[in-house]
Amino acid sequence: MATIPLTKRGAEKLKEELHRLKTVERPAVINAIAEARAQGDLSENAEYDAAKDKQGFIEGRILEIEGKLAAAQVIDPSALDAGGRVVFGATVDLEEEESGDAVTYQIVGDDEADLKHGLISVSSPIARALIGKEAGDVAEVQAPGGIKRYEVVEVRYR
Repeated sequence: MATIPLTKRGAEKLKEELHRLKTVERPAVINAIAEARAQGDLSENAEYDAAKDKQGFIEGRILEIEGKLAAAQVIDPSALDAGGRVVFGATVDLEEEESGDAVTYQIVGDDEADLKHGLISVSSPIARALIGKEAGDVAEVQAPGGIKRYEVVEVRYR
């Protein structure tokens, strides 16, 4: 199985979700199933069906998270020394050449990506264009509206 890159923060979030699913969600759905069973005829019991569906989702998510954590390669961005180059976990300040707009992104694992918070997936087109660049370099990104050019202003590892 291939390793899945995760930042230290991303791995902690997955561990927290796993803990919540196992200690809060799973027991709650087991209680809901028991209560629905106590109502009698299960063939026409909507609460029972809903609880069983939720249980299936929770168990599936637990297996998914456990698999990701088992295959995870946890990378602490603050421990990186990439010589100023953009690598997984790096935070990059960019300036879009045409508009002059400044943006900041951190390159993270697929499960951690959240554009609203400036977290972009390592497999995204912009991250792939940035990997290996350093301050002063220009990255060309194929965007839906055409090619966008970004100048790398600063690379940080935090």
